[in-house]
Amino acid sequence: MREVQRKIAIVTGVSRLRGIGAAICNELAEAGYDVFFTYWTEYDKKMPWSMSSDEPLKLKEELSKKGVRTASLELDLTKDEAPDQLMNYVKEQLGNPDILINNAAYSTNNDYTNITASELDKHYMVNVRATTLISSKFAQHFTKKSGGRIVNLTSGQFRGPMPGELAYATTKGAVDALTITMSAELAPLGITVNAINPGPTDTGWMTDEIKSGLAPMFPFGRIGEPKDAAKLIAFLASEEAGWITGQIIHSEGGFMR
Repeated sequence: MREVQRKIAIVTGVSRLRGIGAAICNELAEAGYDVFFTYWTEYDKKMPWSMSSDEPLKLKEELSKKGVRTASLELDLTKDEAPDQLMNYVKEQLGNPDILINNAAYSTNNDYTNITASELDKHYMVNVRATTLISSKFAQHFTKKSGGRIVNLTSGQFRGPMPGELAYATTKGAVDALTITMSAELAPLGITVNAINPGPTDTGWMTDEIKSGLAPMFPFGRIGEPKDAAKLIAFLASEEAGWITGQIIHSEGGFMR
């Protein structure tokens, strides 16, 4: 394991072992960071990919075997008290966090014919409001002079349209704007803020038909995997990435739309 000062990372939205969130947690643990993750099984159980209730516990056990401290919390990020609750619990369990990975997302299919206020609000609450407020609380609790990291997950909304995902595209697109503005605000505190777009990633939701349709669009001839995004995020969390901020990084393996 690479030696680092015992930094603490928060990763939100880590319910499934096949997800990007779990891959991020594993990469950070491999690098020696203590890891705190949130999950919300009610959402994932309703999605087509579903999940087993014991997956967060299995991940926690897996991370602990890597020799780092780990803790987790099932948390509904749409609740007003969630950001404060999260930060207080992290500090109680592990200490003041150094790194925040805003991985949690809400996504359902909709377009102009069936979009509703309720469904748009659900996307906003997780994708925009929670990301903004948790980032704000993280910065307010950050006590060091340098080394702070925030990494947001986006989906390349400004690289092309996403028909059938109107609410998701609208709210995730706001994350790019948030990243750029917050990076300027938090630089004096010693915190970098970046976002990555991992492109189409096989986290268990892809059917064989979807995979066969997407594969020719990748010059490398394969679909993106969770570890691809996780490795980049681990780099952005490192000391070596201290001069990178305000960037929207499209790490899509050359995906051609």
